Amino acid sequence: MSGILLVDDHAVLRAGLRLLLESQPDMVVVGEAEDSRTAITQATTLQPDLILLDLSLTNSSGLAAIQSLRAAAPQARILVLTMHDDEGYVRQALAAGAHGYVLKRAADAELIAAIRAVLRGELYIHPALTRRLLEDILPQPQPTNPWESLSEREREVLVLVARGYTAAEIAGQLNLSPKTVETYRTRGMEKLGLRSRAALVQFALDHNLLVPP
Repeated sequence: MSGILLVDDHAVLRAGLRLLLESQPDMVVVGEAEDSRTAITQATTLQPDLILLDLSLTNSSGLAAIQSLRAAAPQARILVLTMHDDEGYVRQALAAGAHGYVLKRAADAELIAAIRAVLRGELYIHPALTRRLLEDILPQPQPTNPWESLSEREREVLVLVARGYTAAEIAGQLNLSPKTVETYRTRGMEKLGLRSRAALVQFALDHNLLVPP
């Protein structure tokens, strides 16, 4: 039986997760916490097999707590469960010591599969995020259309920039940090050889990119 510690600042979500996990024959929720301090105390006392961790906690950061949780319960596997659909967060979480990263929008079956994979000692990353991470690592074939040389996220950001949205507004729409938005904007414009927002708007108009979805 695998003991799981739930760390999330929403009591309703924790209750739903408890029902889901305890419907499995080999899983039991041994504790809950809504902030990182309580989570570290619980991890030290309970020594769970797995910690299901949100990144946005009450008055604290789940991301910053990962290393402390690893120290508090060295044998525990840490699976991040978050709304942040951002490969930048994935890199930071894995670098801090997390063993997996799954999005809250994932189906119940995917979450259970992710938990089982991490408990087996495997690394689990949400499939859509895995694809984006690989786009940054693997060489891409050179397309004839420069727009196709951009990653999916770079295209999303540049279209919104061309439509007049600020970095903060784009961050809110795409669940990214403003800094990550700026990274995508800069990298995308460099790939297109564009040096100003006006040039980006003209490029978007020339390629019919501003047609409403």
